[in-house]
Amino acid sequence: MAPQHTRLPLLYDARFEHDACGVGFIAHLKGRASHAIVDDGLKALERLAHRGATGAEAATGDGAGVLLQIPHRLFERECALGRIESADESKRPLANLPSPGRYAVGVFFGSQDAQSSALAKLIFAMIIRQEGLRLLGWRRVPTDNRELGATARAVEPTMDHVFVAPASDAVDQAAFERKLFVVRKRFQSTIKSSGIDDRQFFHVPSLSSKTLVYKGMLTPEQLRDYFGDLDDPRTESALCLFHSRFSTNTFPSWELAHPYRLVAHNGEINTLRGNVNWMRAREALLESPLFGADLEKIFPIVHEGLSDSACLDSVLELLVMAGRSLPHAVMMLLPAAWEHDDTMSPELKAFHAYHSCLIEPWDGPACVTFTDGTQIGAILDRNGLRPGRWLVTDDDIVILASEAGVLDVPPERIQAKGRLGPGRMFLVDLAEGRVVPDAEIKSRVAGERPYKSWIDEHLVPLSHLPEGAVTQELEGETLERALSAFGYSDEDLRLLIAPMATKGEEAIGSMGNDAALAVLSEKPRSLFDYFQQLFAQVTNPPLDAIREKLVTSLGTAIGPEGNLLDPRPESCRLVLLERPFLDAHEVARFRRLADSTSPHALTGPFGVTVLDMTFPAIEGEEGLEPALLSLFAKADNAIANGSKVLLLSDRTAGPDRAPIPSLLAVAGLHNHLVRERKRTRVTLIVETGEAREVHHAAMLIGYGASAICPYLALDALPSLRRWGLVPDAVSDDQLRANYLAAIEKGVVKVMSKMGISTIASYRGAQIFEAVGLSKELVDRYFTLTPSRVGGIGAREVARDVLAHHARAHGTGGLELGGQYQWRRGGEKHLFDPETVFKLQHATRTRKFEIFKQYTRAIDEASERLCTLRGLLNVRIGGRLPVPIEEVEPVETILPRFVTGAMSFGSIGAEAHETLAIAMNRIGGRSNSGEGGEDPRRFVPDENGDSRRSAVKQVASARFGVTSAYLVNADELQIKIAQGAKPGEGGQLPGAKVYPWIAEVRHATPGVGLISPPPHHDIYSIEDLAQLIYDLRAANGRARVSVKLVAEVGVGTVAAGVAKAKSDVVIIAGHDGGTGATPLTSMKHAGSPWELGLAEAQQTLVMNGLRDRVVLQVDGGMRTGRDVVIDALLGAEEFG
Repeated sequence: MAPQHTRLPLLYDARFEHDACGVGFIAHLKGRASHAIVDDGLKALERLAHRGATGAEAATGDGAGVLLQIPHRLFERECALGRIESADESKRPLANLPSPGRYAVGVFFGSQDAQSSALAKLIFAMIIRQEGLRLLGWRRVPTDNRELGATARAVEPTMDHVFVAPASDAVDQAAFERKLFVVRKRFQSTIKSSGIDDRQFFHVPSLSSKTLVYKGMLTPEQLRDYFGDLDDPRTESALCLFHSRFSTNTFPSWELAHPYRLVAHNGEINTLRGNVNWMRAREALLESPLFGADLEKIFPIVHEGLSDSACLDSVLELLVMAGRSLPHAVMMLLPAAWEHDDTMSPELKAFHAYHSCLIEPWDGPACVTFTDGTQIGAILDRNGLRPGRWLVTDDDIVILASEAGVLDVPPERIQAKGRLGPGRMFLVDLAEGRVVPDAEIKSRVAGERPYKSWIDEHLVPLSHLPEGAVTQELEGETLERALSAFGYSDEDLRLLIAPMATKGEEAIGSMGNDAALAVLSEKPRSLFDYFQQLFAQVTNPPLDAIREKLVTSLGTAIGPEGNLLDPRPESCRLVLLERPFLDAHEVARFRRLADSTSPHALTGPFGVTVLDMTFPAIEGEEGLEPALLSLFAKADNAIANGSKVLLLSDRTAGPDRAPIPSLLAVAGLHNHLVRERKRTRVTLIVETGEAREVHHAAMLIGYGASAICPYLALDALPSLRRWGLVPDAVSDDQLRANYLAAIEKGVVKVMSKMGISTIASYRGAQIFEAVGLSKELVDRYFTLTPSRVGGIGAREVARDVLAHHARAHGTGGLELGGQYQWRRGGEKHLFDPETVFKLQHATRTRKFEIFKQYTRAIDEASERLCTLRGLLNVRIGGRLPVPIEEVEPVETILPRFVTGAMSFGSIGAEAHETLAIAMNRIGGRSNSGEGGEDPRRFVPDENGDSRRSAVKQVASARFGVTSAYLVNADELQIKIAQGAKPGEGGQLPGAKVYPWIAEVRHATPGVGLISPPPHHDIYSIEDLAQLIYDLRAANGRARVSVKLVAEVGVGTVAAGVAKAKSDVVIIAGHDGGTGATPLTSMKHAGSPWELGLAEAQQTLVMNGLRDRVVLQVDGGMRTGRDVVIDALLGAEEFG
């Protein structure tokens, strides 16, 4: 249920709550039910308590629960004792229950308000009868809340067991389960749209003739005492699925506890927003002979506001109810990394290839345990980023859990044991009485249909399409006008495109980003610049795109989706792309399908329609939105006429027509088609002159494009040689190949920052935050994208487009740029030659007056619309000044300041040691960065100065981290992310790894050093808690801090870090510092610290956790005014 607060903070967003957990199961291999299984399951759960958490109150847990088979003996006894109330008007005790399997038991969460609960029960009973089932009776679940914390009790639901039977004994159990599924989905939708008070309390955690869930907002130790049934010896089961939750937030939420109907899940689904959008879009295509007309009743498949685990459970349940086996459905949603696995059988590869045409992977670190009451098992994500260990005993007990040792089993009793590997499944089939090996499960499922024949016959490589006429390349004055019209600058060509075309990879920059935000810029800016990439930190790790390349995939299928519930050969009648980035020859093949009148195998079922992505320039700012609506209408018409591919192109842009921003067209059309339930009937390809860098490509795919042709950037490459920007020795073909390879590598890196492995999962996932767009614009065209500060609308977007258009077709030529380097007449920067001179002059001459001139210049630049803090005014009101002697003295203020984390190697020894000496003199703290520290600095100099860094950083590569390093620290800082490149690791080129640097880092001189993006021992919040514990064990005097980077949702992560018992939470801004980083990351990853700091402060206060941690802000502070605003937003320390 939603958090019950009278006033939600401005920046908190429940969509970004995360959790991590302890999970597992125990089962009897031969299916023998006993209370011992239940008891041992509870014991195992209690031993996983360290993987769960509590909030501000120790007695309020984040959630715990178990899933069992229906305990028939318990309910038979309860019936005999008259504790099940008949559903008829008499309200008399129910006389007897049907035999096992012929009745279902549901769990009904209700409100403490008797009137509301009575009304909700009437609705539930009505739906049961409408669906042709019999409501037998109700039983109040015996609970004891005396040990619960006040927060848990305040939102504790009432709990009833509801007993339901089929209309007749002729109904088989599978059909009965489908009807129960329909009942539960109908009730969920009905109650959600009702006007019942306290409707957020009403929930049906389970309703089945096979399984039953006991769960709540409890700690593992409380579960047994809270539910009296669990200690009753008549509560018997042959399996027990258990789960302990560690939520980054502690808002009251009983229904978010696991298990769900089929799964208990430890991990994060990083692609959730896209998965949910695609499921909503698929509903129009769904048909099932098993459901028939009932199918419409269960929509939406996934309701708004559910957790990632609940969404996964809902889709898995649909697939199982529609006829697929449980292992089959799990393999569809969580496929192994099959694309580059040469050891996988052709049949299994074909299975995965076929199902990739039907549904994208639910990607992210996950250990998913699952059961339908007969089979019970677990699977790991394709990267294996969650733990899972299993064993089988000599008396047929199977145990699987997040770690070994959850039950005491003598070694001599263990017959077999092992761990789950990436993409591997562990399955126990109680009907067969055995553990089914992974290879056998997958071979069996892959052999159910002739998937290989279907793929061989229907899936067509792009090279098999007929060649088309290639549009002539632009050159000379025409090219230059086109570049100007699409907003290219001289800087784009020199700093972005030329290095990509020459080296095949993105250019690297450093020293951060102090240019104005797009919304605050006086220059016309691309719509792409108003979005920041999100990234994984703590609760879900980023991927290592270099070392884990085998699990990534850019394979893309072009064409309409088939019916997810009715697999047919023609569902894979698609065109296969090895990568989603097209050159002119490749896009010409699709254009031929739109133009061709000659017969071709794909022309009929594979119609292509080209849609114009421009608008009449003469219509001015008012012309953009009507052109967009016309584009949407033409798309609808093309779909109605049988088109399967929509090719959006702005090639007709010229003196009379201005381009519609490609992102606006793609995102707007994608979300329009999702709303109209037409999205899965077509594929979107975009041919645009605007997209030119990695961020642009990532955004177009993230908002729904399947393939991109950046034709203008490709056309410009040969001219770069004439302009002296690329070597003469590199051929035109090589320039194009290098450029597309750089885009490809860059997009993989952007995906991996969010922990996503496949382009299919990234497509449409909308993993971005808008900064500076109006709510109306975002809601209409970028639906569900977080946007927290408001900003420009469609008219202002059109104004920027028309400004570029006017310049191009006037006498302006290319803009200078100035985004990455200050240029006279270019973009505004906080640091320009004047401010740099004043700062240097003030420090060299020690003249405070000149320093005041520097701060005044910086503050004025900030207020002239460079930063969000520049828009804030400090409210003094009518307050009288405080006497200076009452103000906190300088001696206690200075210790609140720390330096940025600059590693020895990124800067030289002289600068690194000077910073340490200076901070130690004033009582502040310097930070070692992630490059270690020379042990000779641990001893004070003869003059009393100390070159020792007070803060020692522990980063992903552990460079220089030794016992001596750890004990010589006042603070140990775990760097999860850094503002310069969140989601990526540090980088030191081999040329800078001098022998003395290599010695400190324990590395080899001359060999380049790249830190992995994730800590390979921190894949979840409970892993972070373990490292914090270990660092305290290494140095009990030092406080432990965790460094995060601002993004939407960082507040919930900060709450999790506080619950993991960190002393300090650090919020770094997106501005970045000295760190080397791809230019895409420098400009487009992370958010301003003003947003991150305010969100962290608000969320920690809401959770009652603010007093547990010190809140520090890091990055981009330049003046006293910045520090004052930091403090007002919640910071206690400043870096």
